[in-house]
Amino acid sequence: RAWLRRGAVMVRCLLRVLTSVITESCGVKASPAARPCSTRPPRFLAATVPLCLSRHVGVRSLQAMPEEQAEPEPGLYVPPPEVRGMTTLDRAAFRRTVTVPALCVRKELINTLMKTLKRVGLQRPGLKRVVEAPDGDHRLVLLDPGTVSSPACFNEVEMAALERFQVSVELQSHELQLSYDNLKSEEILRAVLPLGQDVTSGFSRVGHIAHMNLRDHQLPYKGLIGQVIMDKNPGVTCVVNKTNTIDSTYRNFQMEVLAGDGNMVAKVRENSVTYEFDFSRVYWNPRLSTEHERVVSLLRPGDAVFDVFAGVGPFAVPAARRGCSVFANDLNPESHRWLLHNCKINKAERNVRVFNMDGRDFIRGPLREELPRLLRQSGSAVHVVMNLPALALEFLDAFRGLLRPGEGLDSEDLAMPRVHCYGFSKHEEPQRDVTARAEASLGAALEGCCSVHLVRNVAPNKEMMCISFALPREVLFQAPSPQPGTPASDSPERALAPPKDAEEPAPKRPRCEEQSS
Repeated sequence: RAWLRRGAVMVRCLLRVLTSVITESCGVKASPAARPCSTRPPRFLAATVPLCLSRHVGVRSLQAMPEEQAEPEPGLYVPPPEVRGMTTLDRAAFRRTVTVPALCVRKELINTLMKTLKRVGLQRPGLKRVVEAPDGDHRLVLLDPGTVSSPACFNEVEMAALERFQVSVELQSHELQLSYDNLKSEEILRAVLPLGQDVTSGFSRVGHIAHMNLRDHQLPYKGLIGQVIMDKNPGVTCVVNKTNTIDSTYRNFQMEVLAGDGNMVAKVRENSVTYEFDFSRVYWNPRLSTEHERVVSLLRPGDAVFDVFAGVGPFAVPAARRGCSVFANDLNPESHRWLLHNCKINKAERNVRVFNMDGRDFIRGPLREELPRLLRQSGSAVHVVMNLPALALEFLDAFRGLLRPGEGLDSEDLAMPRVHCYGFSKHEEPQRDVTARAEASLGAALEGCCSVHLVRNVAPNKEMMCISFALPREVLFQAPSPQPGTPASDSPERALAPPKDAEEPAPKRPRCEEQSS
């Protein structure tokens, strides 16, 4: 019975709307009492359902009039044609008058009904969803024309609420003045860029900085795009665009300022830890926060952590705050400086020793010096983090013959250091690929005694992976064997390293795997 009653209500409402449209199209005026909020038919409906009453047959029938049918609008906002191709932002040029459907509701019922009508309500930046009706006793609840085009679009819950409060489901029309402030960034950019070209409004947020990777066809509009992104995202005061690939030496990249003040010193908060750094001179990826948290969650108070490529401290600082003894290293002098700073502002400096050297030197220097003492300690583990995906797998050979037998390390029960090494892969089977490359660097098999974790998809057919394993005993105590023609101390990172007193990064080497951005 309830279903039949609701069905009857919907049929009556639909007939009322159709009758209104028919009478208007045939020159018959509707009674003002029937529609207290408006005396005009809904334009958004009348434009798409032009009907008339045929007087040429013995019975009344509804007949469509093809010659009056209009093309449906592509969306609520149709941009003025003159904004197409705009390269200097003119906000006033985006003003437009649009017509939206509305429900006429007694003003005392507004608060009660708004929660129920949330799904169909108009949601636009800077626009009210409820406006005063001409008669003063009612209010117009503005609806999203993309969701509601007729009373049949209301769902069962919405229809039941309207019936319970005796609200007519007859749709009214209401004119709105849309301006630049009411538009979304995607709508503005879609209106400006040439038809058929990709529209981008996505970016990485680093504190107050929005970092974009624009394509070539978007570069003529880069200033406008930067201004739109800054306007539509509160808190963003600087928009930058990457102009080259990441430098594999220092893991930073050249960038240009598209809009804003150009201040590159960012302050971010990740996993309850605060970081400050110069975004233009160090590497920071906000997409890795989950991975940072995953690895840090594996640590226990009292563990030792060697962070070979520490950056500004996304692994080192939270590990120190967790009660671990941390040895953090980075080749980039700027990263080293900000790493010290971040340890200080997070009150973790007592648990961290910071180094500024080549990764291979760090493994064969401070790590080798501290490892025997740490391995002899019971109840704690040693972790080695190697987050340089473009090159880290190549550094694993530095562990070959790192320690000599003896020195109290002969026990077979000795817990070996656990390595977490990152790498990119374009292979069809990235887990197998990363494992094979790690085995080649170590000179030992890892099959069955390692785990490989997918960190993120960097690009089409390019994955960032993390392989974790206990360092094989035969690797740690074997005699080092340099590759033919290559001194054991050489490394891709060292070959790129500038003199210690250099202030700027060395020129880029020929491009290898691009670091994730």
